[in-house]
Amino acid sequence: MKPKKLLTALAVLLIVIIAGCKKDTFVEVDGVCPEVISVTPVDEAINVPLSTTITATFNEDMNPATITPATFSVQSSLKSAIKGTNKSTASVVPGSLSFDNATQTATFVPTDPLIADLTYTCKLTQGIRDFAGNALQFDYVWSFSTGTVIIPEVPYVKCSDPDDGFTNVVLNKVVSSCFSMPMDGTTVNETSFTLYNGLIQVDGAVTFVNEIAYFTPTNLLESGVTYTATLTSAVKNTEGTSLSEDFVWSFTTGSNLTPAVTSTNPNDAQTDVPINQVITANFNMAMLNTSLTTSTFTLMLGTVLVDGLVELNTAGTSATFTPTANLETSSTYTATITTQVKSLGGVSVPIDYVWEFSTVAHAGPLAPDLLSVARFGIISGVGVTNAAGASVINNLDVGIYPGARSSIVGFFAVDGGPGIINNGDYYAADDAAPTPAMLEQAKLDLVAAYLFARDATSPAPATVAGDLGGTTLAPGIYKSTSTLLIQSGNLTLDAQGDVNAVWIFQIASDFTTVGGSPMPSPAGGNVILAGGAQAKNVYWQVGISAVIGDYTSFKGNVLALTSITMNAYSVAEGRMLCQNGAIVLTSTNTITKP
Repeated sequence: MKPKKLLTALAVLLIVIIAGCKKDTFVEVDGVCPEVISVTPVDEAINVPLSTTITATFNEDMNPATITPATFSVQSSLKSAIKGTNKSTASVVPGSLSFDNATQTATFVPTDPLIADLTYTCKLTQGIRDFAGNALQFDYVWSFSTGTVIIPEVPYVKCSDPDDGFTNVVLNKVVSSCFSMPMDGTTVNETSFTLYNGLIQVDGAVTFVNEIAYFTPTNLLESGVTYTATLTSAVKNTEGTSLSEDFVWSFTTGSNLTPAVTSTNPNDAQTDVPINQVITANFNMAMLNTSLTTSTFTLMLGTVLVDGLVELNTAGTSATFTPTANLETSSTYTATITTQVKSLGGVSVPIDYVWEFSTVAHAGPLAPDLLSVARFGIISGVGVTNAAGASVINNLDVGIYPGARSSIVGFFAVDGGPGIINNGDYYAADDAAPTPAMLEQAKLDLVAAYLFARDATSPAPATVAGDLGGTTLAPGIYKSTSTLLIQSGNLTLDAQGDVNAVWIFQIASDFTTVGGSPMPSPAGGNVILAGGAQAKNVYWQVGISAVIGDYTSFKGNVLALTSITMNAYSVAEGRMLCQNGAIVLTSTNTITKP
């Protein structure tokens, strides 16, 4: 071939390579042929979810007008059920199409969920083009299969008590059954769980506890009678699947009884129970003394086991649980007689007997809720100063808002001072987010608690004035219209056995405790707790400023408007919380979480 013709041929070939994309008409050549670079689901994927949407991503921006049901289609394939054939039937899947220019992705959303256990074939034709008119160079086809339909597991009755055909069943028998899987307890009721004496339906109550269905007859069963129990197909599991058929079984009674709890004191759901209540369970027969212990006759406060002594009376028909300490007020307790409790004949109580009761309300007023400010042992508005000595804050934080961190002075972690925090931290308004927002909320919660304490009126406040030293006060609200002192002796707060008892002191002006002698026996000015009182339940609402005197031992939460000062060597089990001004630890003070 001559050189000139060779160059011409190479030039033509180069043009074809650069712009060799199929076009119906002459258009501007952009040098790029559209290609499919990925699809979902991927080709030959299996167990594809029925909610799947189908996508195809291209190597460049495509013309959405060319992406239509004619160029992007999905078909389902179903093999023929006719014996001896290997044909498949296909049907077009309806759906909607869209194209995302940002990701160069075409999306097909089926109108309805896909069908289980089918193969789907997706096709992108050469009719799809980019904006320059360049077409796909070939039809792009891929397929995937959906998962098999999961047939719901059918529940069945796994056990019954008495078993089918049992004889000599006791007359106070509670009939029960268990299941192969978790059940919907609302479907287990007096309609779906029945007991018959021949054609006569037995009255009783149906309960569902810990995945076990119980039928408790209202009266004793008759001796020597065959009873028929039925759980109908109306009983369903938690997925809504019914028993496949009615479960029916029979048993015959004898002439004996099993042990049962006949009454309790307090009764189930009883309220206003005294805090020194002895818990009693009465039985229908004499019980085995060794079977009644603190493991088989229990009392719980929430998840906490209550300590106590269990005793059985001489006749063996009444057991008592005597708590080691008074119960807590305003609390709900749960008592249980377990199936480990037995009669003298060695027959167990058939099911756990459980009942609840609530104790009387606590003495004194409702307590202010400190909410988020409860985490602080010290919080102030403009400054926190440890003036001298190794002051210690235990298990609480120190905060200042709206003051800056530079206004926290005399603490080792802040400026190298002698003060420290054990299991706590320092926070200031100029710390990085989210600390400022946290502090602002804490101050709002402090203001709310201060106003709640100031305005509390139930029970009616008792008026106090001058010096409370040397006095003993029961739980309640105590109101001073001026200043208040604790100076001439110690103030004793006596809860009288109520560990939840609350005190609120409403002080219009300043509050001061005055000590002066070295610990541990200062001349006065201390707050002493007695009768189960707890520092966390004592609130001092101070209208101006509070001063905790030298060497004094203080108890409670101070909610002050202006400022708080702890004088030398004073210690507090509580919190020093100030809205506007500063808090000063004068020398070697301690604040411990109440």
